[in-house]
Amino acid sequence: MRGNLAKSEDWGGDRTPGAFRILGLDYGRTKIGIAVADSEARIAQPYDTLERINRNEDMRRLRELAGGLRVRQIVVGLPLRLDGTSGEMAEEAKRFAQRVRKQIGVAVEMMDERLTSWEAERILEEELGRRIVHEESTHGRKKPAKAADGKYTVDAVAAMVILREYLAGTGQGEGGR
Repeated sequence: MRGNLAKSEDWGGDRTPGAFRILGLDYGRTKIGIAVADSEARIAQPYDTLERINRNEDMRRLRELAGGLRVRQIVVGLPLRLDGTSGEMAEEAKRFAQRVRKQIGVAVEMMDERLTSWEAERILEEELGRRIVHEESTHGRKKPAKAADGKYTVDAVAAMVILREYLAGTGQGEGGR
């Protein structure tokens, strides 16, 4: 991960017995954005960005994070095309979610993530006042890299958006929606 797993200390402290955490993951080929919500407060927050190494190492780090945070549920973004059909990345994300379910041993659900990266950029720029730095991709398209202040990546904020939408859709959302 960008930072180290000691970040879990930020989420420690006294908690009601039975409380657990839910992770939101924005899967990508080079990075995985991570957001977290407490089962009681049900407010999703960006957490970190995992720089991908390989499948085994990525799963080891996610398993360590999930154990340290007492995660009992994970929500993985499903990158459908704008018309709602599955493409190559959606199939890849589904395989990733299956590996997470099998190797981490917690409930895993998928959530439509169309336009979450756009929403994440909007949140970073408008709500948090951060300028987004773009890099040129190999196909000539601009891709967001990170907020100029480096605090949160678009990936971590996109994971937060995925988790917020999931919580809202299950009636467990922020503010009791």
